[in-house]
Amino acid sequence: MLSRLSIRDIVLIDRLDIDFADGLAVLTGETGAGKSILLDAFALALGARGDVSLVRQGVEQGQVTAAFELPRNHPARALLKANEIAAEDELILRRAQFAFPAQWDPKLGIHVT
Repeated sequence: MLSRLSIRDIVLIDRLDIDFADGLAVLTGETGAGKSILLDAFALALGARGDVSLVRQGVEQGQVTAAFELPRNHPARALLKANEIAAEDELILRRAQFAFPAQWDPKLGIHVT
């Protein structure tokens, strides 16, 4: 279960921390209130393709952190164990998006920022 979402410098959001309680969480608001920004940020944390347009204007990078509480028998624990990743009671996914695109370095054979 998602327990916390932290957003820094994404689109119009400077800093936002949301703690989710057990049960149903509903995001409501008028058109233009920012619901889609929250969902885009969450998707970024989950591995969606990032884009420089997500980064708030005037900063070098934006970042999103999603924390999940995993029950002992959750299937994600088996995946973590199979990949030799230590698992505690909480799984934290953090993703940073730079404001400038990475460039391919043919000498190194990688994208560099």
